[in-house]
Amino acid sequence: MLAAIAGRTKRIKLGSAVTVLSSDDPIRVFERFSTLNAASSGRAEVTLGRGSFIESFPLFGYDLSQYEVLFDDKLDLFAALIRSDAVTWQGQTRPPLKNQRVFPPIEGAPLRTWIGVGGSPESVVRAARCELPLALAIIGGDPARFRPYVDLYHRAFAQLGKPALPIAVHSPGYIADTDEKAREEYWQGYKVMHDRIGAERGWPPMARAHFDHEVEHGSLYVGAPETVARKIVETVRALEISRFDMKYSAGTLAHDKMMHCIDLYGRVVIPRVRELLH
Repeated sequence: MLAAIAGRTKRIKLGSAVTVLSSDDPIRVFERFSTLNAASSGRAEVTLGRGSFIESFPLFGYDLSQYEVLFDDKLDLFAALIRSDAVTWQGQTRPPLKNQRVFPPIEGAPLRTWIGVGGSPESVVRAARCELPLALAIIGGDPARFRPYVDLYHRAFAQLGKPALPIAVHSPGYIADTDEKAREEYWQGYKVMHDRIGAERGWPPMARAHFDHEVEHGSLYVGAPETVARKIVETVRALEISRFDMKYSAGTLAHDKMMHCIDLYGRVVIPRVRELLH
């Protein structure tokens, strides 16, 4: 998918919302994104995480009792892969490597790699230990409650004697011409998506009151361009982030509405955010 997008675009970054490294092979992940990086003239990046779903573990033959060690081991190897052409490495979950080259190599700057975190302090410290930027997945509740994770990330780097790296936030949202229109259009698809997943995971159906509360006080960036821009700015200032990623698709939301959302986001919201921040 990303390779197809690379062939039709020239400037945008190409990356994953999250690549579940625990149930994948770090060398294969590196090979895929390194190839994408070469095909797109250096526009590839990857976000590594453990994911919020566990179905991939039994699917690929991994034991959930190794949930922590799998990610630790594979992330350690991936960090070595992005920093050296020839890797010597030893871990717990696969045979060691000695002076092993992996192709294609990254040309120029290292492959941009983020660590996706959904609320685990251990994951925050892990990102700092691997000296990789942090991507906070905030999909519910007040974004400001993630401030302790930001402070922990900064403290971890201070203890390493190094400056902290960038922090990003990844949250759902939707933009339309008015606040009312945005809520009505997004609510339908968002509820379908939430309830479909919830039926598998034991969540109750989403009530409209809960949705409205998330829009007004939580991590749903839904509304007219000015409303969404101001809410993004609040998050940027509260968490001192350098990047905001909006997940704009939801359930049965129509394609033309998503395209209009993208247009408003790029043409109106982003310039307004930059204006408010300066």
